Amino acid sequence: MRETHSKRVLVTGGAGFLGSHLCEYLLGQGHDVLCVDNFYTGTKRNIAHLLGHPRFEPMRHDVTFPLYVEVDDIYNLACPASPIHYQNDPVQTTKTSVHGAINMLGLAKRVKARILQASTSEVYGDPQEHPQTEHYWGHVNPIGIRSCYDEGKRCAETLFMDYRRQHKLNVKIARIFNTYGPRMHPNDGRVVSNFIMQALANEPITIYGDGSQTRSFCFVDDLIRGFDALMQSPDGFCGPVNLGNPVEHTMLELAERIVSLCHSRSDIVFRPLPSDDPTRRRPDISLARDMLGWEPEVKLNEGLSRTIAYFRELRAAETGDLAAPYIESLPGMAAAREVGGGGANGVHSMHKGMP
Repeated sequence: MRETHSKRVLVTGGAGFLGSHLCEYLLGQGHDVLCVDNFYTGTKRNIAHLLGHPRFEPMRHDVTFPLYVEVDDIYNLACPASPIHYQNDPVQTTKTSVHGAINMLGLAKRVKARILQASTSEVYGDPQEHPQTEHYWGHVNPIGIRSCYDEGKRCAETLFMDYRRQHKLNVKIARIFNTYGPRMHPNDGRVVSNFIMQALANEPITIYGDGSQTRSFCFVDDLIRGFDALMQSPDGFCGPVNLGNPVEHTMLELAERIVSLCHSRSDIVFRPLPSDDPTRRRPDISLARDMLGWEPEVKLNEGLSRTIAYFRELRAAETGDLAAPYIESLPGMAAAREVGGGGANGVHSMHKGMP
């Protein structure tokens, strides 16, 4: 049952892709939101529209250090989630998952808060069971180049369950499958953002492998509803619970859709598949349907169109071409990316002064 009274809610990683949408959603529900982020991958751009809200409080803080605040609910989202970012500093990535979980669980214990852990489908590794249910323990590589993220999240799940058993904490664990939408980082190495940026620039769309490998794609608004439903679920239910879209798409199909929706002239090229990259992943969301009454609603073409519109505006802002959103929407008129324009440096330069 939905609660009607206002709470003070902590969102770690609140300036990130998912975190900023969650902060926005919680404010819309009438809650006070404490947005904590170290701005390693989160950006001021993601929360700029919230900074004047009377119930919104941003705080620069790294969750690998303890935090002493008074809150009712905690959503622990802090951790680099793209291969480019988490492989850039794998030790810090693991520390963020493990030390961050310990510190947030310690806070929840002190203030008697409910706490939700944003885990990941990566805990299933390269699965040998399809679709994946929450009872599947996975097929994993604990020493690969992706393991800093995968194993850190697995350890965080262990800590959450142990705090529940040992300290009677009210914990919730969400296993997130591929999520996309506005405010994704344009250069984070994830397939949706990669394909869109390449298509808008009329550059070749790069598919790693032969294009037959599959993923399921959940629009961010659907995921945030899932977070809320899980946090509001009965105290005795902790998960883990899969949150994702059960409809499977091949990489080739995704690339072709994006080229079409962008009215792009991009060709599709194929490159060798990286090591440890799963060839197939799709959630079984029966538990989410039964326990949370949740399932995704946004269709892929609708979600991609909204995401493409965001990236058009982002590119226009970074290049200074205010007409680009209109011009690029015309068939065959997608403007080529300016040499040296935009990119990660353009995004991050906007929040260097963030307190």
